Amino acid sequence: MPFRWSAQATRTTSAVALSALLLTSAVKHFRTPSFYKPVVPDYLCRKDEPGSRPNGPLAVMSREEWIASSGLLEAAAAVGLLIPATRRVSADATTAMFTAFLAGHIDALRRAYGPDGTEKERRIHTVRLPLQLPLILWSWSLRK
Repeated sequence: MPFRWSAQATRTTSAVALSALLLTSAVKHFRTPSFYKPVVPDYLCRKDEPGSRPNGPLAVMSREEWIASSGLLEAAAAVGLLIPATRRVSADATTAMFTAFLAGHIDALRRAYGPDGTEKERRIHTVRLPLQLPLILWSWSLRK
């Protein structure tokens, strides 16, 4: 009997591939957190210095806590995508997560092209921002 590649097999392979990407990224959040620091907007970061004012109503965690939290979310999404019973809700959550990350990438790009930005930062963030769209579409495609 010849092997036939089904739509289900394609979706499963795609889910496994995105899961592997998410898991790799989750590990990188803890091994190389500095890679993610530029994409955590300042307005989300609590300032822990004595006497400093809060940075706004969304500033509930430090930059390091945001990085660790998003790494844990990515790890959970990676596991959820591997389980057929949780794949749809995990795909929805992953799509929402990638969409939310757009704000950080836009902020990083804005700062890279600001007066304190470097040529290297401009190159990095000019590439990182558009990569979010295929990730959003990929995770959205796994909802079936």
